[in-house]
Amino acid sequence: MPHHKTALRVAAPVAVLALALTACGGGDDADTDAKSPASPEASASPSQAASGGELATGESATGKVAEDPGQVTYEVVAQKVEVGTEAEAAKAVADAADAKGKALAVAHVKYTHKSGPALTEGSDVHDGTTIFADGQRGGVLIGASDDAPGCEDPYDVESWKQGESHVFCETYVIPANSTSVEVHWSEEDGEPYVWKFPQK
Repeated sequence: MPHHKTALRVAAPVAVLALALTACGGGDDADTDAKSPASPEASASPSQAASGGELATGESATGKVAEDPGQVTYEVVAQKVEVGTEAEAAKAVADAADAKGKALAVAHVKYTHKSGPALTEGSDVHDGTTIFADGQRGGVLIGASDDAPGCEDPYDVESWKQGESHVFCETYVIPANSTSVEVHWSEEDGEPYVWKFPQK
């Protein structure tokens, strides 16, 4: 696993510049969002979700990820989503025309190593994170938020022990007029946990 990450990291700046925004407006995961009737305003205090479904602000999920040294259990919580402007999106892509009517959405997700072996060469926990807007999956912008304030580059984390937390960010391109942005995280082959962030 980690030996692929070095190549991905080197390729990331090129991927940002060469990104074609083909993923916007569609995705086959959109129908998995509405499985839980829970309200996002239900509780602002941190607690644990049982298994997939909608979570309240501040509510965390727990899941297992197969890492290089062995299976690790993580606690995951989407802290916030920052939605930018169409002008910012135009600067982030190779062809400004691709960003017409689009905005950047940066999700800040905190991952805490709860149990399992210490990691020495990075982690795959953030691979299960995606951003949806108004029920449709956004277009991923690889490497765009690695140096954003409050965001860590997951490929720079070379040592991760039980009890330690890191905040990784994911950047997606979404319709600029979206009324609801969702952060999804799931274990491999698991149902997604969903945090909703209504937009004004």
